[in-house]
Amino acid sequence: MGERKLDTEGCQGIKFKNVTPDMFSCMKKKLQACGIETSPGNSGMLEGNGIVASFSWDGEANLIIEIKEKSLNTYCGQVSGKFRALLRECQGF
Repeated sequence: MGERKLDTEGCQGIKFKNVTPDMFSCMKKKLQACGIETSPGNSGMLEGNGIVASFSWDGEANLIIEIKEKSLNTYCGQVSGKFRALLRECQGF
């Protein structure tokens, strides 16, 4: 008991367009503030709060996040919704 159970099935990749460098930097800072560790640079891993995901930003406008693992009691839509909300918060930066 007490083991972290993860679901590795089927969340689709989340694609964001028109992500400026400032928005990308802001989103990474917000993720870290939520307890999600992020790899340095334009691609790598996001991990924390029961979520493991990879991310790749082309350095200009396109960001792709692929959820690799999530808690069993967390739905793909919840995770993608949180990422979308964080990016919306960063649109003014």
